[in-house]
Amino acid sequence: MQKITKLSIQKILKKTDPQTHKGKQGHALLIGGSYGKIGSITLSSKAALHTGCGLVTAFIPECGYEIVQTAIPEVMVLTDKEKKNLSDIAFEIIPQAIGIGPGIGQEQSVQNALHHFLQTVKTPLVVDADALNILSEHKEWLSLLPKNTILTPHPKELERLIGHFETPEETLQKTIEFSLQHEIIIVMKGAPTKIIDGENGYQNTTGNAALATAGTGDVLTGIITGLLAQAYDPIQAAILGVYLHGLTADIALPKTGTHAFIASYIIKNLGKAYLSLEK
Repeated sequence: MQKITKLSIQKILKKTDPQTHKGKQGHALLIGGSYGKIGSITLSSKAALHTGCGLVTAFIPECGYEIVQTAIPEVMVLTDKEKKNLSDIAFEIIPQAIGIGPGIGQEQSVQNALHHFLQTVKTPLVVDADALNILSEHKEWLSLLPKNTILTPHPKELERLIGHFETPEETLQKTIEFSLQHEIIIVMKGAPTKIIDGENGYQNTTGNAALATAGTGDVLTGIITGLLAQAYDPIQAAILGVYLHGLTADIALPKTGTHAFIASYIIKNLGKAYLSLEK
């Protein structure tokens, strides 16, 4: 298991071209949200913007339109025909990366929409939250995932995907086998977060207990999707994403402590995290 260090991250991190423009900085699409859970996709979309994406679009049920447009005026919004849940994931834009799952729910219409989406998607993909839980109920759909798709499960979501495990060693071995079988990358969220890419494993070295709060996983999905959209290789996007995610909490800790930290502070401190890596 390789440690993810500041030095290894600095080798991955791309320098911004002084002559670049938003059309060259990647277009990320975040798909998710449902009635009462629009905050999750709002966090994901804002996080993607703050990674350096030139363009970010959120695809959400109609009930979230005013919320997202008001909360993040920089994000473009597409809406499903249904008001409370997604039912038909259809869009004409051509994003460089897609993140799906935050706040999406598990209603039958959502499951149908996810299945249809997976049958057609070829774009680099991040799958999180209830999209993972739906996949765990329909494991035959895993074969539809594009190669090197990034899955970001927390421990319970991971167990639903790979089956029950008793020890950390068993968890790791089953995750490696699952990654190899489906040719996917798995971000095992936890303390510490580990990334499994077939037989290659990486362990994050940033982060603290402040991250144990609602919405931090949604932010991570947005960060990784944003990096994918900027043409990072999937494994690079996963490694850099989890490192930046944890680093923001390390930066914020002296001011917030572990108790007062919220997911929005990750986004707020992404700029400082980038700057610390560029020194």
